[in-house]
Amino acid sequence: MILKIVIALVFLAMVTSLAMGAGFLFRDDSRSRRVLVSLKIRVALAALLLVLLGYGFTLGGLGS
Repeated sequence: MILKIVIALVFLAMVTSLAMGAGFLFRDDSRSRRVLVSLKIRVALAALLLVLLGYGFTLGGLGS
């Protein structure tokens, strides 16, 4: 059960990072690096999400 909660939290953090990156893209000037940092965070969260999903399916905690 805790694994499902962690997966949901990582997914919500990824969506939040996406929204923040879009906001930075529209608001900041061309020299700002906040969009790039947001992208790096989102990629790291996506990799973590894939690892958690693989772990969950391998142990049978997310299977049917």
